[in-house]
Amino acid sequence: MIQMRKSIFLILLLLPLAVSAKIELPAILGDNMVLQRNAQVNLWGKATPDQKVSVTTSWNGAEYQTTAGRDGAWKLQVATTEAGGPYSITISDGTETVLNNVLLGEVWICGGQSNMEMPVGGFAQQPVFNSADHILRAGELPGIRLFTVQRASTDTPQSDCKGSWLLSDPQSVRNFSAVGYFFGKALAQTLDIPVGLISSNWGGSAIETWMTTEAIDATPGIDHKLAKSREADNQAPQLLYNGMILPIRNFTAKGFIWYQGEANRSNAADYKNLMVSMVKLWREVWGNPDMPFYYVQLAPYNYNGADLRSMAVVVESQYGAMQEIPHSGIAATTDIGNATCIHPSQKEKVGTRLAYLALQNDYGVKGLPAPAPTYRSMEIKGNKAILTFNHVANGGEGSAPDTFSRYLVDGSPCVPGSFEIAGADRKFYPAKARFVKEKNRIEVSSDQVPQPVAVRYAFKNYPADANVMTTLGQPLAPFRTDDWPIEDF
Repeated sequence: MIQMRKSIFLILLLLPLAVSAKIELPAILGDNMVLQRNAQVNLWGKATPDQKVSVTTSWNGAEYQTTAGRDGAWKLQVATTEAGGPYSITISDGTETVLNNVLLGEVWICGGQSNMEMPVGGFAQQPVFNSADHILRAGELPGIRLFTVQRASTDTPQSDCKGSWLLSDPQSVRNFSAVGYFFGKALAQTLDIPVGLISSNWGGSAIETWMTTEAIDATPGIDHKLAKSREADNQAPQLLYNGMILPIRNFTAKGFIWYQGEANRSNAADYKNLMVSMVKLWREVWGNPDMPFYYVQLAPYNYNGADLRSMAVVVESQYGAMQEIPHSGIAATTDIGNATCIHPSQKEKVGTRLAYLALQNDYGVKGLPAPAPTYRSMEIKGNKAILTFNHVANGGEGSAPDTFSRYLVDGSPCVPGSFEIAGADRKFYPAKARFVKEKNRIEVSSDQVPQPVAVRYAFKNYPADANVMTTLGQPLAPFRTDDWPIEDF
């Protein structure tokens, strides 16, 4: 009996320790993070079950309270102010946790496959242009903070991931997404505010793995069996969505940047609808149907043959998706491809072009280059096709500031290349092209096509002579005026 009483006493003594728990936070909430400014941002975690949780934010001295559930889970929103810091956040349920060196600024999610994953320091034997200089100067922008979601492929939806917020220094920048870093750097320099970048990507991943099976099933007009047939850890439906998107979905962010598509050349014609569905899904789980979504046109590469067109069909799908995704835009890459390296080195151009879109559309910055020119219309005059374009003056966008450049960067005249033209027989021939100066249009013709019907520009895997640019350096996007079946895929 005495022994039993001692056991009961020990149990009662230890009971408070068993039910009391230190505040647990997901990895994405930590020291050095950036929270979205001027917003209601989410904070969440686990505490002692059924215990009151209080949160105090140093930027405004406000205190917020909620009660943890029976499982200890809690979530609340706090109001952020204008950009600044460093600040602290104190979270308590009787025990206290303090997050330090927190900044308020702009937060962006950086997703995709290996061209988004490629770090500033490059891959083995595959450099990023001028990377050493950017690494050396990383500390000049201390307001940039970096979080990389570690790879996680799983059938089970996850609520947390591995990773930590890092300061901008040579080591962290060297290992962080180059496209993401250069995008954030352009924002930080132009807006003079902190920028938080969350990189969640996996090389070789298909778009289907970043979506739920339900979202794929709900996507109209695609080969659903093919879309769900992938089995690899970085391609099967919803594996990376479960492991690398769900854990960060509560982190309030301004928008997304995305660089992916190479892994979907086998179902390139379905890529447009899959992109539309994925963006819809991500916006839904972030609870913001208007979140900006900017993405990168696939860069030219040889793939299965320089003159074949699987890459061109994906690019066509990318531009088609833009027409159906509100608050979206594309950074063109027609000028930066490499025939033998699928990871082109000019990542700063890519990140900066993405930043042009965000700075103009979301931050109201004036005077930046207009989006890359895209095909608008064609008029046939005799044996010539006259083409007009969006985003160049007098090309359907009368107020656009950019014009086509009639000279190359070395000062020599630009003779537009990579145009093809076909008649009713649907046989394409290399075409002569020239700028129509007074109307900022392009005239295309071939002696072998007396009655033209269709024109294509850079519509192949690696169009080596695609050289049409605006005076502010935006390359003309690949296009075709026809909708004929692509046989040389």
